[in-house]
Amino acid sequence: MSTPAYVVRVAEDPADREACFALRKEVFVGEQGVPEDIEYDAYDAVAVHVLAVREDGVPLGTGRLLYGEAAAAKTDGDPSVGSLGRLAVAGEARGLGVGAALVRAIEEAARARGLTAVDLHAQTHALGFYERLGYEAYGPEFPDAGIPHRAMRRVV
Repeated sequence: MSTPAYVVRVAEDPADREACFALRKEVFVGEQGVPEDIEYDAYDAVAVHVLAVREDGVPLGTGRLLYGEAAAAKTDGDPSVGSLGRLAVAGEARGLGVGAALVRAIEEAARARGLTAVDLHAQTHALGFYERLGYEAYGPEFPDAGIPHRAMRRVV
């Protein structure tokens, strides 16, 4: 059986953005119990959102890039570093390479904006995934939405 094809693109129109938010609700609110009122924030309006879509139009995953002032609180104020976040892959698409493709698309968006590195706050169970993509953990473990996380960075 072949794996369904998908594309990853910047989510520019309202329908794409709604698909991103629906995926985040499914994964973070539905599966992980993150309160809906903290899942969506003011940064959503200024972030670069990416969306993975199966060839038949079904959304498979999403993530976002913060840069500039929006990323400052997450990158110790370094304007050359972007912040990857809200990476979510639908249950049926896990293991197909969608998460890695989303990360690479976010890194490409960061390079296009002149950034030299990307930081993220990884759930500790996902450290190995990000390490395989070249990210290195730094600093102590900390809770975010009641879930243990570590900061990670990769030069892009």
